[in-house]
Amino acid sequence: MSDGKVAANVPPKDPEPFDSTTLNSNGVDEEKAEAESPSPEKEIPPEEGWAGWLCILGSFFSIMASFGFLNAIGVFQTYYEETVLKDYTPSDISWIFALQLSLMWLPGPFFGRLVDSYGPRFVLIPSSIACVFSLCMTSLSTKYYQFILAQGLIYGLGAGGIFTTSFVCSGQWFVRRRGLAIGVAAAGSSFGGVIFPLLLNKVLGEVGFAGMVRYCALFVGILLASSCLLITARLPRKKWNPKLNWIDFSLFKDPAFASYTVGAYLVMWGLWSPFDFLPTMAESQGMSASLSLYLISIINAGSLPGRIIPAHFADKLGFFNVMTFVSFLTGVSILCLWLPFDYHPSHAGLMVFGVVYGFVSGAYVSLLMPCAAKSGSLETLGQRFGTFQSVIGIASLTGLPIMGAILETKSGFMGMQVFSIVSILVGTGAMGVARYILGKSSQTFRV
Repeated sequence: MSDGKVAANVPPKDPEPFDSTTLNSNGVDEEKAEAESPSPEKEIPPEEGWAGWLCILGSFFSIMASFGFLNAIGVFQTYYEETVLKDYTPSDISWIFALQLSLMWLPGPFFGRLVDSYGPRFVLIPSSIACVFSLCMTSLSTKYYQFILAQGLIYGLGAGGIFTTSFVCSGQWFVRRRGLAIGVAAAGSSFGGVIFPLLLNKVLGEVGFAGMVRYCALFVGILLASSCLLITARLPRKKWNPKLNWIDFSLFKDPAFASYTVGAYLVMWGLWSPFDFLPTMAESQGMSASLSLYLISIINAGSLPGRIIPAHFADKLGFFNVMTFVSFLTGVSILCLWLPFDYHPSHAGLMVFGVVYGFVSGAYVSLLMPCAAKSGSLETLGQRFGTFQSVIGIASLTGLPIMGAILETKSGFMGMQVFSIVSILVGTGAMGVARYILGKSSQTFRV
């Protein structure tokens, strides 16, 4: 009889172990979290529903304001090179954005555990304040170190907290259709990447740089205030465990995880070159300054369906299968659709490249964490996420400065493009090895 009562209060288990833990950035096994709820009388809300979709909407807004704003880095790179930081090299300037991107990943395990123990608003509210404050300080900046501190460090930390919280909470509400739900939430970054370059370019000529950034701060503040109201956690809070390991490099003894992590590192190394340097290349080939900045919007417009459609198919065909395919296409798109325009400049060709690259690179980003979840056992999920995010953070920190340094050499844009192509395709090969290992061990094609 007692067993029947317990069973009545425990929601049905999810159909697949992988689905029940995918994309939980703090590494919590959701089935265990439900079963070990500290309040047996308090029922966990059902999967999806209005609360779940409202959380996805809030995550869409928050990711639009954080990752979406970072997708507009090419606008700032071009502006800084031509005006306030023109005495600095492209590599020096790119450190501002590399720091932003890196901090999206590095503190992820810490923010995830805070969400797990204290709820999403404990992280969302101070992170949102940090983002708005950083933009206000950026509008007042005139020195290189000021941009590093305001736009690089403070905004990066705030955006990292928002990014992690959004994915953790979205992943809790959706299990069976998690790939689709997370893809919809992640599409906020693409939508932001379309809106922000258009807004920045329009407002810059009317109110100047300082006014432009303040308008962005207002827009970002509205989006983040909405997300603070909409994002909720489905699972009960867990007591903070100070003894829990966040990072464990012994996990690299697992060949599947090691191969996937090395592959993801290499792909991430070369991934951001079009986002940062495509407008500069377009201007050097005679494209107008305003039109060249719109290329960033074109890339992100292409990535909007790229975040959703491949993630939906990954639920059916296997995450590693789709991930390996889109990573390969990411490298091939640079090889076939960007590199040739070094020799035969074409404004229309650069726009076509932007659409194609946006789609395949958007798919890669949306599948990055689900594949990390599937690359090992459930028992090591938390440590695996922490270790993986640390590696990706290092790749994000170093990739853009390396490509900026190559850009200063005689090889110029071609050398930077070749670096991206080789890095992405070699990384795809390592991911293919991980996919083979996992497929062989599970004896199934759907990996």
